[in-house]
This record gives sequence, C-alpha cells and structure tokens, in this order.
Amino acid sequence: MEHKINYVSAAEAVKLIESGDHIYLQGSTSIPEALSQALADRGPELRDVTVYTGFGVGRGPSPLCRPEYKDSFLIDSFFVNNTVRKWIDEGYGSMTPRFLGQVPALIRDGSWRVDVAVLNCSLPNEEGLVSFGVSGDVACSAVECADRIIAQINPKMPFSYGDPTVHISRINACVAVDEDLVEVPTPAPTEAEIAIGELIAERIPNGATLQIGVGGIPNAVVQALGNHRHLGLHTEAMTDGVLPLLQSGVIDNSEKKVLPGLSVASLALGSRHLYDYMDKNPDIIFRDVAWTNNPYVIAQNPKVVSINSCLEIDLTGQVCADSIGKRIFSGVGGQHDFVYGSSLSEGGMSFIAMLATTNKGLNKIKPVLTPGAGVVTTRFQTHWIVTEYGAVNLRGKNLAERAKLMISVAAPQFREELEREAAERFGYSFLRLK
Repeated sequence: MEHKINYVSAAEAVKLIESGDHIYLQGSTSIPEALSQALADRGPELRDVTVYTGFGVGRGPSPLCRPEYKDSFLIDSFFVNNTVRKWIDEGYGSMTPRFLGQVPALIRDGSWRVDVAVLNCSLPNEEGLVSFGVSGDVACSAVECADRIIAQINPKMPFSYGDPTVHISRINACVAVDEDLVEVPTPAPTEAEIAIGELIAERIPNGATLQIGVGGIPNAVVQALGNHRHLGLHTEAMTDGVLPLLQSGVIDNSEKKVLPGLSVASLALGSRHLYDYMDKNPDIIFRDVAWTNNPYVIAQNPKVVSINSCLEIDLTGQVCADSIGKRIFSGVGGQHDFVYGSSLSEGGMSFIAMLATTNKGLNKIKPVLTPGAGVVTTRFQTHWIVTEYGAVNLRGKNLAERAKLMISVAAPQFREELEREAAERFGYSFLRLK
C-alpha cells in the first residue's frame, strides 16, 4: 500500500519549534542536517531552545553553534561529538554525564523533557512505517515521548527492523531530502593495532557473543577472528569491521541465548556498503539502547566478550575514556554497560585496549590519571588490559600486582619511571614482587 506524504519545506517544518522547547536531535551518522540548518536560520527569533545531542558524526560543526545564537540554542550533550565539541570546549554548551544505556530513562521519567524529536528517516514501508535506521539508540525514547516529530524522509536511510520505527501518521512535518549519510571509513590497522588485535582474538573462545567498540583497534580484533566459529553479535554500534564475519558465517549467532540467530545493535556507523547491507536485512535487529546496553540483558548470553578502547589508564586499572584531562572529548557510551554485563555473563570477559603511547609519543599508562580525567571503568571492574606490548589480566590482583602488570605492557622507555612511581606509592608490597 502506498502512503502519500504531504511534504513541506525544512523552513516550514521547523516553525513547529518554539522558544523554550526541548528538542532531541538524532545522532549516529544520520544527523538531520537540512533541518539543523533551517533551525539555525531561525536563531534570531528563538530563545532558550534546549538541544539534546549524543553519539554522532557530522560533516562539520553544527550550524546551531554560533556565538550569536548562544541564547537561542542551549546545547546539552550526553556524548560529545564532533559537531558540538568545540562549542562545549569554549563553554557555550555543556555535557550531562550518563551511561548511554541509561539516557532513555531520563526522557521516559521526565527528567529530560522532549517536546520535539528531529529525525532523519527512511521511506515508508508497505505498512506506513519509516525507520530511523542507523540510529535506534536514544531516538526510540525521544520519539516515544515527544509531543511533535519533525523528520527528513530520505531514500538513503536504510530500513532497520526492530525498535527504530514510527508510523508516518505520527510525524507532524515531513521534509523530502536525498542526502547521503555520513560515512566513517575503516582505516587499515597499523602494525601495532594488528598486534593488539591478535592478542585479544587468541583469548576469545568459539561461541562467544561480541560487543565491538569503535575504532582501529576493535576493527583489528575483528580481522583476527576469521578462523573462529559460531560467534554472536550483541553490540551497541555496528561497524564495517563485522561485515566479513557476517558474510562468511563466522558470526552466525547460533549460541546466543538472547535473540538467537539475530545480530543485535543499537546504532551503526560506517560506509555505504554497511548501510546497504543493513537495509531490510531480516538477520539484523536494531533495539533501543536502554535494552541493548542493559547489563542484565547482556549477561543472559554466555561468553560475552566486550572490546573497548580508552584514552589513558593508571597503574591501578582506572580507565579514562571520555576526557583529556579536564577537557571533555566524548562520553561514556556503552563501555561501562558491557564491561559490567560481561562480568555477569557465564564465561564472560572484557578487554580494554589501547596503543601504549599517543601519536606524539606520550605515555598513556600513567602513575595516576591526568588531573581532571574522568574514570569511566573503575579499577573494581577492569579485567584484561591490552597494548601492543602484551595482555594482562587484572582480575583478582591487588594494587601492587596490578602496577607490576601494567608496567609490563607500557612502552619500554617509560617503564623505569613507572617502576619508581610504583615503588614510592605501594612500598614494600610492590618491591617484593621483583
């Protein structure tokens, strides 16, 4: 059945937004840029419009983030992305700390009022449902609770099965666009990243259920899993890295307990190839991030393996993944949710992986975290830590033992300094380990 859509211009659609409104702006690689620009054009006449943003990748800075609009649009981000990072750095916007899996609860319990959900959607299917395809995550709760919905209807958006759909009749204003989604390239892993990938892959058992983070190291892990069997996928973000495993049957989801036979994700970011693979694929289901990231749902699968990266780690196993010192760089995402979920899973394990040094050659294993750095994964939760110099298991280790293990995977040129710092901090309990 064909569903007729009464399209309006982007300028007409954003007239539904009023001063004082709270709006949710969809993320992932589907930020509705035509609507964002039209809203920015109304900046001179609007005041105190709160804009909630989250995990996303845009083509550049948001048009809402201009000094002359500082009282028009109040940016509040629960995961700082590239479109708003500089604006927040400059103190015009702010960030609300929250585990990504718990953000929908802020909307559903009224802590965050959402008056308007601003989306980027697919064409409607035969039943009149449009999909916000690559971005189920928080969009599901925003659509559920919003008074008004404004959407770009975009043939380039894949149709995902599961939670991220809404009937066309619920949308108050539809804008026709034919706009490519942002693509996030998968760079070839470096030699060091390949080494990390192999160290992790050799510890992953057949039949494991994977959560794969975003970036070069998680993709290097995936590349090293080609000889594994009967892997499952229950993840927050789906990326190009998993496609070879899906297409070859290495990921067949046959040993999962939660939605067996199906790959589960909450959002996607990658290439057009990924988006086309997702489109109307019955073997992939997208769910609300409150469900995908629920540690107790995650734990129902056996042998859950969580693979994430970070910015720095201290000698006791405290992991910083969201800030560079005092500067907020990103957010927590699902790292904590999956670290905890994997710890509850029978045979589960979590890996925090990073290169041992920054691209400027600075040490990323610190005696103590940089002042102002946020602790995303606490030392009470860390399991495996991996760099290109090795993999160490911190589970059940005391502070002195942890320090010794962490030093063993630091870059060699920093180990002597770290030894001195550890000896001063932990005293004989450390020195006796030599």
